[in-house]
Amino acid sequence: MAKLRVQIVTAEREVLTEDDVDMVVAPGSEGVVGILPRHAPLLTTLNPGVIRIKKGGVESSMAVGGGFLQVANDRIRILADTAEREDEVDEARADAARQRAQAALQDALKSGQHTQAEAARTALRRSLVRIQVAQRRSGRRSAPTQSSTANTL
Repeated sequence: MAKLRVQIVTAEREVLTEDDVDMVVAPGSEGVVGILPRHAPLLTTLNPGVIRIKKGGVESSMAVGGGFLQVANDRIRILADTAEREDEVDEARADAARQRAQAALQDALKSGQHTQAEAARTALRRSLVRIQVAQRRSGRRSAPTQSSTANTL
C-alpha cells in the first residue's frame, strides 16, 4: 500500500521528516486540505493552523504559522513561516502571547491603525493555534479562549 513522505521545514530548522504516513491534513489558503497517497500534484499557501499527521492509527499535531505546501509523487514538503511539534508547544507561553496580541489588537482598533491591527490579528491567530495544539496533546479538545476573541478576528 502506498504511503506518504512528509518533510516540514522553517527558515531556521528541519522540524519533521517522516516516512510511511497515511494522511496529512493542513490549513490551506482555500480551506482545509486532506492529502492521501497518490494525491494529485498540488502547490498551495498555508494559513496559520494545525497540521495533523496520521500514521498507523496514531495522529500527531503541529502548529504552523503559515507557509507553503507542495505535493508531488507521494511527497509532501511544507515550508512553514513557523512550526512547532505538539511536544514543543508551551501552553502558558502561548496563552501569554494570546493576551499580548489581544491587547495590541484592541489598542490598534481604538487608534485606527489598520496595519498594526492586521499584524495583531495574525499574532492572535498564531497563538490560538499553538493553544489548540497544546490542548490536543493534553486531551482537552475545546478552546474557550477562541470564543472570547472570535468577534475581533
